[in-house]
Amino acid sequence: MQAEQADLVVVGAGAAGLMAAIHSGRNGQPALVLEGARTLGAKILVAGGGRCNVTHDIVDETSYAGSKPNAIRKVLRRFDVPETTAFFGEFGVEFQREESGKLFPVTNKARTVLDALLRGVEQAGSRIQHPCRVQSVRREADEFVVEGDGFAVRARRLILATGGKSLPKSGSDGQGWEFARALGHTVTPRLLPALVGLTLADGCFVRDLSGFTLEATLEVRAASGKRIATRTASTLCTHFGISGPGPMDISRHFLNAQLDDADVQLTISWLPGRDEESIDAELRGLGKRTVLRGLKESLPERLVRALCMAAGVEPTTAGHALSREGRRALARAVCATVLPVTGTRGWNQAEATAGGVPLSELRLKTMESRVSPGLYFCGEMLDVDGRIGGYNFQWAWASGFVAGTSAAASL
Repeated sequence: MQAEQADLVVVGAGAAGLMAAIHSGRNGQPALVLEGARTLGAKILVAGGGRCNVTHDIVDETSYAGSKPNAIRKVLRRFDVPETTAFFGEFGVEFQREESGKLFPVTNKARTVLDALLRGVEQAGSRIQHPCRVQSVRREADEFVVEGDGFAVRARRLILATGGKSLPKSGSDGQGWEFARALGHTVTPRLLPALVGLTLADGCFVRDLSGFTLEATLEVRAASGKRIATRTASTLCTHFGISGPGPMDISRHFLNAQLDDADVQLTISWLPGRDEESIDAELRGLGKRTVLRGLKESLPERLVRALCMAAGVEPTTAGHALSREGRRALARAVCATVLPVTGTRGWNQAEATAGGVPLSELRLKTMESRVSPGLYFCGEMLDVDGRIGGYNFQWAWASGFVAGTSAAASL
């Protein structure tokens, strides 16, 4: 098969790959972008419920996990939030800020974001070829040979932007890590779904509260009692378990800790900022008022009844008639219900990937490989995952900008 010759090839046309192709072209080296999915930008189109949470108003390394914070910071500062909004502003995309700090296009349509990126690719002179699934990548002397079904390309520079394993129907199924390994890189031994709902055991009362949402504090605790991670955010009770910003944020921390400690626990406090002692004192002070009436001042009745059942306390019990054991069990249920996690909603529902190619294997100023010169990485296939709220997209914009700009400058 006669191979096509290209100066620069980008494998993957997701957020990071498109950004890399735009900025390589803007720097005088248009890219050939190879994308295996039939629908371009599928993950962008479904992000944020179809609205696309492009970024957050404040982004720094503390909102990410995976590689070392200092390494993540070095990349993020190369293309920050103001530069991101200015970039999209070039294509007429304006943003609205939600109270949480999330930035969405004023159109509330993810298509607006994808269309801007595709126009950027075209204007930069880069070209997207799809569906065109890459099956293997190898190095021959100073070039990379990229092959698929019925095509082959020889490239002087290669940018891998294939994504992780989240939402595999969008085209990110983890194959890019095989390409990375073939070119001398390692991948973290742990590859976990992140930003994903957690399933709870049958019979757990939380599942009976399906549709119920409130602000809650979730904690991952080791068997020793040590707090490993905590998140206070909106929590949604569902027919399968828990979802929403809080559970999705903490999911990767629980899954990671569970691999080290089979007895790790996930607890939930239904009243953030309160402790068991204060709840116990409140219950002691109810007097003739019932437990239900007293706790209804702070929590919805439906939840109060469920917590009482879990603690073995009759909701209509007067405060003065409540036993010491009953008070303590109820205070514990309010402040530290242990959630019987059985798993997650899986890769098909996960919004991000925890794990990937370590940043320590790259030159962070350029995103170039330390082991295979001329090879660059960006996006979710790297060992960086952010909280819910636009952080993973900001990582894509920043790392894609650095990879595309640097690859072009090297030619």
